[in-house]
Amino acid sequence: MTSTQTSPLRFLKGHGTENDFVIVPDAENALDLPPAVVARLCDRRAGIGGDGLLHVVRSAAHPEARHLADEAEWFMDYRNADGSVAEMCGNGVRVFARYLEHAGHVTAGEVAVATRGGVKHVHLDKDGTVTVAMGRAVLPEAAATITVDGRSWPARNVNMGNPHAVAFVEDLDHAGNLLTEPAYAPASVYPDGVNIEFVVDRGPRHVAMRVHERGAAETRSCGTGACAVAVATARRDGADPAERGTPVTYTVDVLGGTLVITEHPDGRIDMTGPAVIVAEGTVDPVWLAAGPGNAAVTGIETVDD
Repeated sequence: MTSTQTSPLRFLKGHGTENDFVIVPDAENALDLPPAVVARLCDRRAGIGGDGLLHVVRSAAHPEARHLADEAEWFMDYRNADGSVAEMCGNGVRVFARYLEHAGHVTAGEVAVATRGGVKHVHLDKDGTVTVAMGRAVLPEAAATITVDGRSWPARNVNMGNPHAVAFVEDLDHAGNLLTEPAYAPASVYPDGVNIEFVVDRGPRHVAMRVHERGAAETRSCGTGACAVAVATARRDGADPAERGTPVTYTVDVLGGTLVITEHPDGRIDMTGPAVIVAEGTVDPVWLAAGPGNAAVTGIETVDD
């Protein structure tokens, strides 16, 4: 958003298992959204509040997605809460697809969404659940050690289009205060930073996790993180689908709900969970351009999903 823009900025608010997002529709990519503006919008005390921002742009209108326009009409230009750019967000893709349905751009059924992590294929069910084909995990050999309050754990390195370090712990409280990033070493394993998951067992094919998301601190849920956790747990359990020849499904509890992750023998990963649009309104452009201060958010109203 530039300082010369005087019209109110339209936004919506949505969440997937309480991983919440500010949604900014901008089909023709006309808005300038520098990191400082994104951070202001995502500020939970002085702005709208969110774990990230979903900038909704037609693929053909965005320089990073034009090469994907033949495969997916819409591009999810995802930003972390601090304004930094991210490759992918699993919960964000579900909410993004739900927004497209809410806005009348698509109907229930199959939807393709372009992301910096490639084109993601989404199925919108009429019962409100959304399934995302998350692609295949990459398992780099290089690994790191995670340390919190004097405890250390080896972490499985899983890349879901963005980097993850998965550590199995005895108690989720061992993750400590995830407002600050846990220490990891060697730093060279994750030169662009990393999402860190702490995992405990809940039962057969059932785990629970907490996550520190790169650029957002602890969040209530992380879709790519849940996929990384399921992949890492399957290897730990000796349940690699490629070796078994059958799909393997894990239930992953996050702080904001539950996600179901299925990995197929060919490596394809499906993630199923809810996605909800809860409100929409406009932001005063004068406030947004002015810098730190109290938000002047107008026209907020609840909407039916």
